[in-house]
Amino acid sequence: MKNEESYLQNKLNTSKESPLFYKVFALVVAGMMIDAGDVYMSSAVNADMLAQHFATLKQSSLFLSAGFLGLFIGSLAAGFIGDLWGRKRAYQLNLLLFGLFTFIGAFAPNIYFLILFRFVSACGLGAEIVTGYSLINEFAPVKTRGRWSGATAVIANLGAPLALILATCFIPRYSWRSMFLIIGAAALILWIIRRNFPESPRWLIAKGKYDEANKIISALKINGSYPESETKTTQQPKTPDLKRGLFISIIAVSAVMVSQYTFTSWAPTLLIEKGVNIVHSLGYSMIMMIGAPVGALIGAVLVDWIGRKKTIIPTFIISATLGLLYTQQSSPVMIVTIGFLLTMTFYILMASVVGVYVSELFATGFRFRGAGIANFVILKVEQSQL
Repeated sequence: MKNEESYLQNKLNTSKESPLFYKVFALVVAGMMIDAGDVYMSSAVNADMLAQHFATLKQSSLFLSAGFLGLFIGSLAAGFIGDLWGRKRAYQLNLLLFGLFTFIGAFAPNIYFLILFRFVSACGLGAEIVTGYSLINEFAPVKTRGRWSGATAVIANLGAPLALILATCFIPRYSWRSMFLIIGAAALILWIIRRNFPESPRWLIAKGKYDEANKIISALKINGSYPESETKTTQQPKTPDLKRGLFISIIAVSAVMVSQYTFTSWAPTLLIEKGVNIVHSLGYSMIMMIGAPVGALIGAVLVDWIGRKKTIIPTFIISATLGLLYTQQSSPVMIVTIGFLLTMTFYILMASVVGVYVSELFATGFRFRGAGIANFVILKVEQSQL
């Protein structure tokens, strides 16, 4: 059994990119792009609900908090479902919850129903975050895994500025409800397309389902193999200790997520509180969010070029400095400029820490739970900050 497992792992590790891998990559990044759009849509929706008196400031805080509560419950649940019953099952369930309840949210009669719908949809959102990066880690060739994880972060985070472009176009004309319809419908369409998503071969190997794993690996290997000597240099010599992996992932990701989500969730609302109208607020936020894919691209390049540590530590220092500068600004030009740079540094960290580093800290049998528990703790801390 061990020989068969080693054979299949080696066969998978050395595989080159194939049509099946490109299909997996496209479906994963599409889901994560919609996910990113939904997360950052909430900031624009929150601002419009306040402007239209659909919610008070306290109620809008509950709306955002319900989203964060759903995110951390969903991330934890998806981790256990994905590790115990399969990646595919967890992946499809989260998208159905997310899409269905986001769509229903468009018809909420009052803020309290919307808070409930937001909580349930956010459970699916949290699961999408955990499963997406982990699946790329499990399907990508070992030689180019960092590159594909970085590319996932870049493309997925296009969802942030795209959502705010849509919000700028639709919310002033059709109110915040239009965004729930657009995002919800997109997620449900993708759920239908994703029904034939393959199970992770690494999960199948871990569960002893070697025949099923071999069929998928053969499809992944259709374009041949990288030389084994090239893949060995990129593999981890050993799997990190579980406790150490959890500790590192919680510390590293919490520093990124707490600051990044808090900033992006409240940016349009804070601009309105300063007297900026809803259209200009969304426009400024959209410009700042263009820094998301730019930062993710820079992060993906730097991780491969200079390594994880040399990317992560200096970027943390730069983002902290920019954060302090941002709080001192009153000029719209400086708010947008420093906000753009701050967003860019956040997403350099997202690409390097969340996109690449965390998935490498856990073995296959615990990968989804490890990432899920880390997100659970982090989002709980973040919710308390809100």
